[in-house]
Amino acid sequence: MKRIKISLLAILLLLTVLWLAADTLMPKPFTYFSFRVAFMQYSGALAIGLMSVAMLLVLRLKWLELRLDGLDKIYRLHKWLGIAALVVAIIHWWWGKGTKWMVGWGWLEKPAKSGAGETLGIIESWLRSQRGFAESVGEWAFYAAAVLIVLALIKRFPYHWFVKTHKWIAVAYLALVYHAAVLIKVDYWSQPIGGLLAVLLLGGSAAALLTLTGRIGASRKVQGTIAALTEYPALRVLETAVVLENGWRGHAAGQFAFVTSDRNEGAHPYTIASAWNPADRRLVFITKALGDHTSRLREKLKIGMPVTVEGPYGCFDFEDAQPRQIWVGAGIGITPFIARLKQRAATPEAKTIDLFHPTAEFDQAAIDRLKADAEAAGVRLHLLVDGKDGRLNGEHIRAAVPEWQSASIWFCGPPEFGQALRDDFIVRGLLPERFHQELFQMR
Repeated sequence: MKRIKISLLAILLLLTVLWLAADTLMPKPFTYFSFRVAFMQYSGALAIGLMSVAMLLVLRLKWLELRLDGLDKIYRLHKWLGIAALVVAIIHWWWGKGTKWMVGWGWLEKPAKSGAGETLGIIESWLRSQRGFAESVGEWAFYAAAVLIVLALIKRFPYHWFVKTHKWIAVAYLALVYHAAVLIKVDYWSQPIGGLLAVLLLGGSAAALLTLTGRIGASRKVQGTIAALTEYPALRVLETAVVLENGWRGHAAGQFAFVTSDRNEGAHPYTIASAWNPADRRLVFITKALGDHTSRLREKLKIGMPVTVEGPYGCFDFEDAQPRQIWVGAGIGITPFIARLKQRAATPEAKTIDLFHPTAEFDQAAIDRLKADAEAAGVRLHLLVDGKDGRLNGEHIRAAVPEWQSASIWFCGPPEFGQALRDDFIVRGLLPERFHQELFQMR
């Protein structure tokens, strides 16, 4: 979370500093309308800059994933960039539209236009001629983008509809690029702010076109076939084994992939619950019936059905320098740890591991498999069933692992639970960088 906050603030600060190097929010003479002109330029540059960076993040660039600690963090930053862009755009819209309303209501008196008789270059003259149309295009694109962003933030909005509608933000973005290119002051283009905006607008436009043509992640997609389905009714969990065709580059335990079994439904992210063996090219995914899509998988998936797998993604890879690790897999969050158990059994290591698995549901067959995997990997398993063993908390973990100060903690499960554990351990002296949490939310 710290990297996300720093990245967001850095982007805001960079755009602001570069804009202030080219213009000012204290024009002379300082009047309502002179300030409005300056603020419209600043807020417009800030909004399109934020939205452009958000568009670039959808490219799922591997080098950026490593620097931001995983694609889950990238999508969290993408979300907050979208929210920030929307807030700035609303303010920008109000200063533009609201002022016109207030002039119409007689609350403000519009000053006489200046610049009559000035000589303009060909490009500037053409841009001036496009202003009215660009303003109309930008206004309607803003309305469309605002609706789509708000829909993306509504958790009750079905995921498959989110996937279908969210990509149309790319169309609104391209319209806003035209709006910005026409209305940004010509003088800016010779300044650092203009150079930065040019790069962002071109890069964002390329990302928008790749989104609309379905090319995002194309180089990391591999076709596969469902080879086995194992259901655990008491847990409402389905285990799906997929055999991949050639092309999968391998993965680290803890990573995830986007899986498409129905093109109308779109791709869904699932943690990979198996170690990679090139000899059998098999991936295992464990899904829990938590929503409309996952609840229907039991009926929809069939052995022999083709699927598309894109990945791997994520930096929840258990790599650190600590001699001891504490794993917390809450509920279906146990998935990445199962993959690591299998990898550790195949390739033993010296780290001392304690795995805590709190769960509200109990299935003896699934627990027996987990116990067997933990034993084979040399990992000490702590199982807590709600209603029987009480709730897991920091005090319980510290009592079970007295040497916790020398450990790193790897958590996957409900975000609120993870944040509570993180806060509890940091208060007691754990370094923040030793608490690793998967933010497994892609919207």
